[in-house]
Amino acid sequence: MQLLLVEDDPMLGETICAGARLSAWSVDHVCDAASARAALVNHAYSVVLLDIGLGGESGLTVLRAMREHYDATPVLILTARGQLSERIAGLDAGADDYLVKPFQFDELWARVRSVIRRSQGRVIPVVTYGDVRVDRGRRVVHKGDTEVVLSANEYRTLLALMERPGHVVTRDHLHDLVYGTASAVESNTIAVFIHQLRRKLGDDLIRTVHGLGYVIGQPTA
Repeated sequence: MQLLLVEDDPMLGETICAGARLSAWSVDHVCDAASARAALVNHAYSVVLLDIGLGGESGLTVLRAMREHYDATPVLILTARGQLSERIAGLDAGADDYLVKPFQFDELWARVRSVIRRSQGRVIPVVTYGDVRVDRGRRVVHKGDTEVVLSANEYRTLLALMERPGHVVTRDHLHDLVYGTASAVESNTIAVFIHQLRRKLGDDLIRTVHGLGYVIGQPTA
């Protein structure tokens, strides 16, 4: 298990590294965005712990570069920025979860294990339904022969439903699948993502099961 820590606070960085080693995880520690990008080119990490409040270039630039280059390595954001809009910005950029500083280290390692489990559970690289195809390795979606550009959360919403054809996914469970253990967001957020997916992929792809949630395909009994 190899981790990349991107953190410019020397004391916090050393504490996290010590905790990782106690858990028998190998860890590389860098302090800026440029060093992070260089490390990601040369290594395959199990997870990236990414401080977005780096001095100079924001850690979000690292995250966006990873996703633009189809790097699906799980990313857990570490941030002192507690505002909801900033946390959503990190998730929309492609983060798998976030943790607001200061945090308990037991929770940090629980979050790390969670994002790794979610990434390792996806063993089928491509999922399809009708003429919609999701390539999870490259994070690319096609409808027929046409590539469809989705936001990070639209992509996660679609994938959560595509992985469960015929099974109704409740709004609460879908929220957890998309946002992980993040704090609550506005109650209509998932509905907005569903609306956008229907607009981009067709009204008949995702069905609403009133009072329950959403499903791709005919709900099973």
